[in-house]
Amino acid sequence: MPILAPQPCGQPAPPADPLAALRADRDQLQILVDVTNAVLSTLQLEELAEKVAQALQLAFGVSFVGLNLHAGDDGELQTHDIYLEREGRERCRHTRYPRERLPAREAMLGRQLLLASEPTLEQMAAVHPRFADVMRAGCRSLCVLPLCGASGTVGALLLAYPGDSGYFRAVLPLLQQVAARLTLGLDNALAYQEISRLKDQLASENLQLTSEIQHYQNFDEIIGHSAAMSAVLEQVEIVAASDCSVLLLGETGTGKELIARAIHAHSPRAGKRMVNMNCAAIPAGLLESELFGHEKGAFTGATAQRLGRFEMADQSTLFLDEVGDIPLELQPKLLRVLQEREVERLGGQKIIPVDVRVISATSCDLMGMIADKRYRSDLYYRLNVFPILLPPLRDRPDDIPLLAQFFTQKFARRMNRCIESIPAETLQRLQRHNWPGNVRELQNVIERAVILTRGPVLNLPQTDLAYHQAAPSCTPPAAPARRETPLFDACEPEKERILRVLKECNGIVAGPRGAAAKLGLKRTTLLSRMQRLGISSREPAES
Repeated sequence: MPILAPQPCGQPAPPADPLAALRADRDQLQILVDVTNAVLSTLQLEELAEKVAQALQLAFGVSFVGLNLHAGDDGELQTHDIYLEREGRERCRHTRYPRERLPAREAMLGRQLLLASEPTLEQMAAVHPRFADVMRAGCRSLCVLPLCGASGTVGALLLAYPGDSGYFRAVLPLLQQVAARLTLGLDNALAYQEISRLKDQLASENLQLTSEIQHYQNFDEIIGHSAAMSAVLEQVEIVAASDCSVLLLGETGTGKELIARAIHAHSPRAGKRMVNMNCAAIPAGLLESELFGHEKGAFTGATAQRLGRFEMADQSTLFLDEVGDIPLELQPKLLRVLQEREVERLGGQKIIPVDVRVISATSCDLMGMIADKRYRSDLYYRLNVFPILLPPLRDRPDDIPLLAQFFTQKFARRMNRCIESIPAETLQRLQRHNWPGNVRELQNVIERAVILTRGPVLNLPQTDLAYHQAAPSCTPPAAPARRETPLFDACEPEKERILRVLKECNGIVAGPRGAAAKLGLKRTTLLSRMQRLGISSREPAES
């Protein structure tokens, strides 16, 4: 039973009570106190809406309480709806609606008061599902109160009642006082929400800046005077001034990230930080969210809105390392962002324009992946506007002494060592080494040598390079070919290719001698394709 119960129609008013006015004032004051306590009890919007709804149900007997809040300039209305049932049960819905095509639009945006009777509510329900739900909850009248604060209109408060709208007219002055107190609390909650969003954004930017600070010195670490490296740096100088996409190609450890930083540092976008993302280091299921961001509630665990790397890199440069590891199903969305220069967050409906220069890098054979239908050719051509091929370290032996000197001094300073020279014989051994891991491998070898050195001359044991040389042979040698037909034929249908390889592998999918390894696919990827194409692993043996 609400504190302010409606007077039954057709019944005479009760006899005058000298204390009635005092009791009414007390009841109204209690309602305002309860609403104020609910408003001040939390800064979380969803929790605030639920607590206010409970207080209003006790006070006025309403079955529905809704909040319309302006969600910035994105053309959407943030709504919090609470359907109140008997025995204290409630059903909550927090969502967003486009501002266009709203019934009673001026009232819904908090610009005017609305008292809607049952016929009006039925008309609203016919054009918008939100009010159809209100009627299904048993409500027959609706009151919409503007929420206006010192900073302007915050939104609107919606109340729905099972009875006639005459009740709302009777208690309207009190409802307007309730709305005024609610506005103060919403101002605080919205400010807290914005502060939390900015805090999360700042934390994300700090992670990027921390990475940038750690690598800041690397702008000067592009060391080398060989013809191969000079050609690369000349290309960097040419392309840096433009805004086109750059694809860095080369073996692992050749310094692709350093070249990307050099391009950004010499570009017109150098005033803003470059955003990095290693596509191979992020699970496939999270890659879409990392790239394009997500809205709150987009998936389990999405407790807050998150900006994607494209939004973070707006007006700057996005470096996508290991771009060949982007799953095939995600490649069309990346292509669309590159073409249209706009993103759509996961779980969102808003199109967000972005101005991003993309520098990508890979050590994969993208053309081979295209031939195997594991990479989209249109995405490749979009990324490959200006390719730069980084030479492996074995093709620039003249740079090895310079790099060795640089890494020696770098690690010696870090370890408080005084190393003055590198023996000529050591430099010759370094130059003769094949360096399958390129500059990264050289850096690791020198770091170990500095650790082992106890005097002014670098000590590089003979066994160190032998160990590194032997490392690649740890991989089992490929089995001799048992067929004369090529593994990949661009004209061969995918299903026939998989069936052929399965037959050659006696139906074995996993393992070093399995079909997945021969096709260059992950086991799970091959199984997924087999399921899509209707292939059973037993099929080759039975055929």
